[in-house]
Amino acid sequence: MSIVSRSLTVLIAMGAAAQAGSALAQSTSGSLAQAQAQSGDMFARDRSVAVRDRPHPEYEAMGLPMGGFTVYPKLDIVGEYNDNVFATATGAVDDVILRLRPEVAVSTDWNRSSITAYARSTISRYSNYTSENTTDYDLGGAARLDVSRAMNIVGGASYGQFHEPRTAASSGAQAAEPIEYDAASGYIAATRTAGRVKLSGRGDIRSFDYKDGFTSTGAVVDQDDRDRVNSSLTGRVDVALSPATALFVQASANDRNYDVASTPTIAARDSSGYEILAGANFELGAVARGEIAAGYIEQNFDESAYKDLSGLGARVSLEWFPTQLTTVTFTGARTIEDSAIAGSGGYVSTNAAVQVDHEFMRNVILSGQVSYGNDDYDGIDRTDKRFGAQASATYLINRHLGASVTASHYEQNSDGADSGVNFDLNKLMVSLVTQF
Repeated sequence: MSIVSRSLTVLIAMGAAAQAGSALAQSTSGSLAQAQAQSGDMFARDRSVAVRDRPHPEYEAMGLPMGGFTVYPKLDIVGEYNDNVFATATGAVDDVILRLRPEVAVSTDWNRSSITAYARSTISRYSNYTSENTTDYDLGGAARLDVSRAMNIVGGASYGQFHEPRTAASSGAQAAEPIEYDAASGYIAATRTAGRVKLSGRGDIRSFDYKDGFTSTGAVVDQDDRDRVNSSLTGRVDVALSPATALFVQASANDRNYDVASTPTIAARDSSGYEILAGANFELGAVARGEIAAGYIEQNFDESAYKDLSGLGARVSLEWFPTQLTTVTFTGARTIEDSAIAGSGGYVSTNAAVQVDHEFMRNVILSGQVSYGNDDYDGIDRTDKRFGAQASATYLINRHLGASVTASHYEQNSDGADSGVNFDLNKLMVSLVTQF
């Protein structure tokens, strides 16, 4: 049975389980739960507003009205100090970088449905190491169709040109300049809520086109074996047990197809896989809310040169509100990712982070974050462990100006016979944002 067929079977079973779960929940509910089910609020998780999501009308951009649309121009000017520009273990060099991030966004002001679009760029200029200068851009848009109060359909697409940071495991350390790549993506999703049952589905497709790099002597750093198209299909069924708790099952299938076929020296990394998760979505009064899920993940490679990967899959997203002015956010995931390291088809990636946001004043927000990651590579003896810490302060001056300062630390420790580079780096960034 194919991956897609298995996923369809799982989705049908999910739907049947949802109907049974809904019947059970209906038989054990109170009058309040019945009323909220009829009003379509069984899945609302809005008792509290996170610090970063809290509206600040007096500091928000007004935009430029144009017919039924509003245009929002924005420019972020960033001055950055980096003490290890090339992310090396020894001989670290520092530099000062100027980053300009112009952006324009357009959105409708309709009561129902919406259309949005954006164009943005990041222009980075180094003071001393001009070989690191890059210009990235990204174009995209999305539309939402509100079919009814209980159902909507959304879709979007984007295209951009980017450069890999030197901290990436696949960045091509021997390349004289950062590796450039084009990325395009598209998606369509739908959600329908009927009382205690919410059904949702989503399809995604993403393509990556990497450009060859060159060493300082002119030798080619071949990137063709990384070009690929990734597609996925996800279905989910939520069943509300109460106005504050829902159980769900989610199944997804993916295909990862590489442009370059296998050669005598390099095996293509084509693969297909799936993920099945079960979990709960909940809200504990105005104190906490979130979602926890665990299950099984598997990725099967077409070429026998790569071992199939499987095991525990998990996703966690929790928000805790110790006070109205403080939000603590916990996130985590365990997934299977593509590898760009010779001899490895993929790796199991485990990541966790905690972030604290505090509204020190109405227009001053303080934030801190600590993160940890572990990448265990298939086919080679290599495990990368990453640690990051960051602190920032944001000052909203008025609706046209804002400023922030951020200090961060990042380090990587790579173990094994095929280990990568061990390094650490520190950054200090000062930003001024102008918007209209």
